[in-house]
Amino acid sequence: MRSLGRNGFLMSAVLAGLVLAQTSARGEEIPKEYQETVKKGLTWMAKNQFKDGHWEGINGSYTVSMTALGGMTLLCEGSTIREGKYRDNIRRATNWLMERVQPNGLIGNPSSPSEGGRYMYGHGFSLLFLSCVVGEEENVRRREKLVELLEKAAKFTHDAQTNRGGWGYVSARDGSNFDEGSVTVTQVQALRAARNAGIIVPNAAIKAAQKYLVDSTDDQGGVQYSLAFGGGGRGQGRPALTAAAITCGFSFGDYTSDIVKKWLKNCQNTLAIPGDGRRMGHDEYTHYYYAQVVYVLGEDRFKKIVPEATSSDSLTWTKYRKSVFDDYKSTQAADGSWGGGGWGQGIGPVYVTAMHLTVLQLDKAALPIYQR
Repeated sequence: MRSLGRNGFLMSAVLAGLVLAQTSARGEEIPKEYQETVKKGLTWMAKNQFKDGHWEGINGSYTVSMTALGGMTLLCEGSTIREGKYRDNIRRATNWLMERVQPNGLIGNPSSPSEGGRYMYGHGFSLLFLSCVVGEEENVRRREKLVELLEKAAKFTHDAQTNRGGWGYVSARDGSNFDEGSVTVTQVQALRAARNAGIIVPNAAIKAAQKYLVDSTDDQGGVQYSLAFGGGGRGQGRPALTAAAITCGFSFGDYTSDIVKKWLKNCQNTLAIPGDGRRMGHDEYTHYYYAQVVYVLGEDRFKKIVPEATSSDSLTWTKYRKSVFDDYKSTQAADGSWGGGGWGQGIGPVYVTAMHLTVLQLDKAALPIYQR
């Protein structure tokens, strides 16, 4: 067996510390009235995993993205690669994704008809998932392999960044330097998870991404689709991207800056909340990120960030959770899945179910990336 060496032992120490931190930071139980909803959803997710470890969208699409997102829902339950009810499912998903890491660090298959034109989504979600897995891997040789793959994947992410600091559906080289907000957010959260796992992430990549999101913000505080089409107040902000941008701000450790306040206020003015009788485009995606924001805010943090807000305007987790969770409970199919009525319907129930289950399990705080 090859020796880990000095750097390997240091990495093992970092990862061991992550395991302890992850265990000690567990949150509260899911409210009782939603526990059966979550149980049914997780059961459906596990049953719909293929034997080789992958999940997929409609007609076999987006296998890399769906596998990473499906795996994340089981990690949110509290299971890990070494213990828990879904440990076997998580290990099979991990194995499947590890086998798809290319020599250049890309997680996925750029020649796949369903992934090729949008491989950065799958890469980002997989970097997120594998970064959340590595700290629980007990086998030394396998953990070393995972660390090596994650280092290559994080480097690929940095190399794929455009000169404006964002990311597009494919790498900057393959996509003629095109970038847009949703892929950018995916990469930022993945890099944060990688850094949590002790993987080296260049500060330059993070700083450039911060600038990208600020430059993408319009005069009303909304984040535009793409800086490739111009920034500086031009364009039209999109609620989904604005919600996702706040999670990035929080990932950067920024909770009180003027830009975060602008994003929060914009979301309050533009977002339709599940349960209020309205729908909006990209519902599942929007609240996958916005719920993470509101969970971090808890009961009183919003008031500290926006002291001028009235009591009725204050954003609290319990109020938001009641509306969203009630809606998810009432719209769940009998088999435990969700199909969605918007954009998610075109990807399939694995995607929508994974989005909803992540939101429904935030209270458990099983993963550092989703903790307060």
